[in-house]
Amino acid sequence: MFEISKQFRFDAAHTLERDIERESSRRIHGHSYRAEVTVRGRPDPITGMVVDLGLLESALEAARDGLDHRFLNEVSDLGPATMENLSVWIWRRVSPVCSGLARVTVYRDSSGDVCSYFGPGETNHG
Repeated sequence: MFEISKQFRFDAAHTLERDIERESSRRIHGHSYRAEVTVRGRPDPITGMVVDLGLLESALEAARDGLDHRFLNEVSDLGPATMENLSVWIWRRVSPVCSGLARVTVYRDSSGDVCSYFGPGETNHG
């Protein structure tokens, strides 16, 4: 079994409604994000690949284009601009191209925040 991962970066702004009343979260503010998409599987016996990296790259570019330099509160079907929702949103964009999609991880490196989504029904995380 193999895992193939590919990353992309995007910068975006948002606001959040939070239980903790912080002025900084209600104001428009931005972050630099890094997303990593992981595909798990066995190599195809003919191609020798778990996933065609060209197809994966195209799907990631489309996801990146939908998020990069955007106001996340206005991104269609994202919901509140949380790392959790970003992970699921990216999953929904990439999963039609990658049947072996195993994990989407969103990083906010500047603050050390990380969120991974394993998809519906995924139980083996290691």
